[in-house]
Amino acid sequence: MPLVELPAVPGVLTAADIELSGESIAAAQEPDGAIPWFTGGHTDPWDHVESAMALTVAGLWDQARAAYLWSAKTQRGNGSWPAQYRRGVVENFDADTNFCAYIAVGVLHFLTVTDDRDFAVELWPTVRAAIDFVLTLQQDRGEIHWAAGESGSSGDALLTGCASIHHSLRCAIALAEVVGDPHPHWQSAAARLGRALRDHPQAFLDKSRYSMDWYYPILGGALRGAAAHDRIERHWDTFVVADLGIRCVSDAPWVTGAETCELVLTLDAIGEHRRAHELFAAIQHLRDTDGSYWTGLVYIDGKRWPEERTTWTAAAVVLAADALTRTTPANGIFRQWHTGRKDFR
Repeated sequence: MPLVELPAVPGVLTAADIELSGESIAAAQEPDGAIPWFTGGHTDPWDHVESAMALTVAGLWDQARAAYLWSAKTQRGNGSWPAQYRRGVVENFDADTNFCAYIAVGVLHFLTVTDDRDFAVELWPTVRAAIDFVLTLQQDRGEIHWAAGESGSSGDALLTGCASIHHSLRCAIALAEVVGDPHPHWQSAAARLGRALRDHPQAFLDKSRYSMDWYYPILGGALRGAAAHDRIERHWDTFVVADLGIRCVSDAPWVTGAETCELVLTLDAIGEHRRAHELFAAIQHLRDTDGSYWTGLVYIDGKRWPEERTTWTAAAVVLAADALTRTTPANGIFRQWHTGRKDFR
């Protein structure tokens, strides 16, 4: 294991705890490098990358490299990936644009932590092809259709997915500068997408019952400043459950770890540090003794549901811990990239 400093959140998680969570993700990784939701579960390209980012923070760089090489090996000729695999077999051939774009965030994150420029250059054709594919589904107003299959585009755009793609585009632009292969049209595409996210809510399907639609425009960087703080306040009481975390959906008594930690990252990005730390501490009731995390809790009856400890939930915890503690060089990848800085500390 490389000699790296691991995040430690005082009074909440130690560096040894973070190491254990990283190992719980690595334990589910398959021989070809894929990281499924849990051992024997399916793999999707987005959560696979999220888990690889957590492996990087936890110092498990060889396992993270294997994950990114899996992405490179399984990419289709048009730059996309199937939406779902299970043990090397494709279960859903459709391409999700958000799933495809996220490789840019992962590779930039890995480069920023490890300073391994050669690996970033090796993965660059994969990132470039993925972003070019995603932008084939961008509409005149700026939104990007969420999926493409044999019959063509889905014809719909999702707010959460497009907000995440906005972040991925900015990371791809930064990575392009590092490898010396700029793509100016990506800049204009990101700007158009940002305007759609801020100014054209009618461009997206109404999924407002989902907490992700609440905070993702901020997490993805399209909203900052007063608009971001106003959005947080407007729906805080709808989604936040004191001392437990946040609801996945507004109309169910179910708190989830990944969404809570993504909100932690969101709050950290806009300077809401007290609330971020409180939510991070609150969600630790989902932690298991091996460092893995249960997906969620139905709090009216105290039952964990679904009955799975998902790699991407542990990954969100690790990434949130890094952001809160400013530990790795990439701790601010959800906070600083939009400022034009070349590092993410």
